[in-house]
Amino acid sequence: MLQAPDQVALSVAGTAVLQPQPMERLDITLADGDPPKRLDAALAAAWPEISRARFQRLIRNGQVRLDGEAIRDPSARVAGGANLSVTVPPPEPAEPAAEPIPLNVVFEDDDLIVVDKPAGLVVHPGAGTHSGTLVNALLHHAGDSLSGIGGVARPGIVHRLDKDTSGLIVIAKNDAAHKALSAQFADHGRSGPLERAYKALVWEVPARASGTIDAPLGRDPRSAIRMAIRKGGRRAVTHWRRDRHFTQAGRDVAALVECRLETGRTHQIRVHMASIGNPVMGDPVYASGFKSKAALLDEPARDALEALNRQALHAFLLSFRHPGHDKVMRFESTLPNDMSRLADALDTP
Repeated sequence: MLQAPDQVALSVAGTAVLQPQPMERLDITLADGDPPKRLDAALAAAWPEISRARFQRLIRNGQVRLDGEAIRDPSARVAGGANLSVTVPPPEPAEPAAEPIPLNVVFEDDDLIVVDKPAGLVVHPGAGTHSGTLVNALLHHAGDSLSGIGGVARPGIVHRLDKDTSGLIVIAKNDAAHKALSAQFADHGRSGPLERAYKALVWEVPARASGTIDAPLGRDPRSAIRMAIRKGGRRAVTHWRRDRHFTQAGRDVAALVECRLETGRTHQIRVHMASIGNPVMGDPVYASGFKSKAALLDEPARDALEALNRQALHAFLLSFRHPGHDKVMRFESTLPNDMSRLADALDTP
């Protein structure tokens, strides 16, 4: 078998013969006659230098192939004679570095920081993103004063916003504040003052003035990046209210809605609003079927939507009890310029 310098072949026959090396690819042939076993378990047994949990992530990310075909189910059964190919990304830095990235800090004291995050800024380092994140900026801004509960990759991070969702986010500067804030977010405001609300520009106009979407969310089995309403998923509840609607050429084309979270699931608003036929404008994942709707907009609105280049979703309201002095802190953020321009362009009869 031809091997590049950064590859290694392994024939597994009872025990692994691979020596730990910083390789980027691993080709494995399971020994003939081996009984079927879980894919992640087979890989972890073959290469103990990589944890089973990391193999599960690699599998879900499409970095494992079975007989040449990508396989994304860690629990899939593989038997002797199977040919497995694993692409292993280079090791991630142990700790994120401080970077002088500008931050819009709206409040800061000894316990916490509230930041108005711009669209395009990833909250913390992860697979494929090792720099240029909010955490890198916070390390430069606050140094070693951030809470360590989130670990080296997520210091101070209590909750998250999607990369292309703008708006308010709170960061803990010590462990006591982190624990207290995390408890409030876990409670979702049921017994305290926590509030999280978003403004979204959505396609079409909801038929009712307001409503509640109570639909469980889980990973979409057909996609590594999508969430979906799924039986057996985690409970997810979104309360929405129509603020404005926009009409062009005598036709209702879009609306500005306010969404309040009773739970906090990945992509919750984006999936829930799409489920009632009003996906968030500009959303590349859940509004892809609405791309043709742009032809119904006038030229200024089309241009503003194209310039947006992200989902039109903004976390405008954040309220919580301060972990130090117990006073209720409430912050509001105006629509960012890109969403404001789109709303103005849509507001043309």
